[in-house]
Amino acid sequence: MLEQPEQYRDASIKLAGQLSQQREFRPDHPSVQALCSTVLLPGCERWIRHVIDRQPPQGRGPWIPGHYELHMIDVWLNCQRAGDYNPTHTHGGSFSGVLFLQVPPQLNARSFDGQLCFHGPEEWNIQSFRTGMAQYVLPAPGDFYIFPAWQPHSVTPFRGDGERWSLAFNVIARPKAVPPGGPPGRSNISLSSQRPQVRGF
Repeated sequence: MLEQPEQYRDASIKLAGQLSQQREFRPDHPSVQALCSTVLLPGCERWIRHVIDRQPPQGRGPWIPGHYELHMIDVWLNCQRAGDYNPTHTHGGSFSGVLFLQVPPQLNARSFDGQLCFHGPEEWNIQSFRTGMAQYVLPAPGDFYIFPAWQPHSVTPFRGDGERWSLAFNVIARPKAVPPGGPPGRSNISLSSQRPQVRGF
């Protein structure tokens, strides 16, 4: 992609922020398929099981193993340079995530520069002591995070040289096809699954 960026669709028009470069991968790209099948989709499955297996059986709805399938719908590469940012936004689909690839050396825990921030249901406001409404994540190469697509999040700008590279993705959960003669499946995996076509970033 870096050698021939013109062969990959520019995703900047779809994204919320102001980043130096965003390029879409095709979900059927061999390297993307390998990453999805061995790391990203299993990570989504672990997230689902971590949450659902701690709920009462009657509250698990369609999230029973074998009742749904996970499908990657969007994968794109982000390049952030000094001053670039991504404002608070949400994604389409059922789950979203980010894999950090490269981080400038000056990003550290002493500053919020270049950090990923997950936002709570209320606005953060230090003057009124609403300080538990945001969770900051210091990016580190190789780390990846998965979260529900509705989760508001943002990326803060940073100062200095270097580039912050990340791979972002959206996943949708769909009801699993029922074999002939099998029990009827469920069709309410999520509100997002009712959209005719999920292409949101």
